Order: sequence, then C-alpha cells, then structure tokens
Amino acid sequence: MKKNSVAVELTDFSVFYSQDSIAHAEATLKNKGSKIVVEKGQIVKVSKDKDGIVMREQLTQHWTDWIDYWSVDFDFENKREIIRVQKSPAGQGALEGLEAPQMELPEYEEVWTGDYVFENEWQSFRTKKDRKLEMISVSQEVIPGRRKIAVKVVDIFGNDTMTIVEVSV
Repeated sequence: MKKNSVAVELTDFSVFYSQDSIAHAEATLKNKGSKIVVEKGQIVKVSKDKDGIVMREQLTQHWTDWIDYWSVDFDFENKREIIRVQKSPAGQGALEGLEAPQMELPEYEEVWTGDYVFENEWQSFRTKKDRKLEMISVSQEVIPGRRKIAVKVVDIFGNDTMTIVEVSV
C-alpha cells in the first residue's frame, strides 16, 4: 500500500484567562511595587515608582508567548483507552465446620472508555536556554485515507488543550 506524508502547522492559540484586574492592581499597589496581572488573555506588569506614577508593560506580545509545549498524535484513534473494572464485588466463602472462610477474588473485565490514548509522536518545547518553538511538525508517513490528528498545547501555566482535526490523506 502506498504511503503519503502529513505535517501539522500550529497557526493560532488563544487564552481568555483573567487573574486580578489592572485597575485593582493599580489601586492596591504600593509605591516602588509591581504586580503581574492576567487580564483578557494578556499578561501585564503593573508598577508604581517612588512618586506613585503607575506604569503598565504588556509582557505577552504574540500568541506564541503563551505556549510552553505542543505535540502531535498523527493517528489519534489508533489506540483505544481501556480500563479494568471490577465485574462483581469480592464475596466471602461459607464457613464449613471449623474451616477458615474462603475468600472469592474479584473478577475484572476490560472496558473501552469511549476515548483514545494521546500518543506523543512529535513535540516542540521551550527550554531556559532556547525559547524558540518549531511551528511546523516533522512530516510523518501515513497510510492514505481518513484519520484524526490530535494536537495538544500546554500553556505557560501548565494547562493543556487538545484539538482533534479530521483529515483525508
């Protein structure tokens, strides 16, 4: 069977966090103090100088500033998420004369949760020394047909978001 290849480009990411407000930070900040505020998806450093003059510095300049790590699963639905659940609760055996009770071991069965396991097949992440991210994944050989590709993004606060895209190759 002939194989083709597919690559993924991360073109956008947005957050809508708010933590505190700029107005509140300005009102409660002491002279020569500063505070980091997250408002409407932007990180802003609010500072007051020794004379009480307030300054704002927007720390997020581009949508990529929010991304710490991103990864791709090129065939998301190829591995079902299976869990083991107890079939029947453990029971106790009957006493026969002076014999010790017999314990029945619980039985388990494997059940599909309806979801799939994300397999991290490619990734790009920042380090302290190298702050750049690759925005296009490697090209992955795939068998032609319909498939679902999952893209997971972890932001600078450690929150992860996943998007699943259906493609035809």
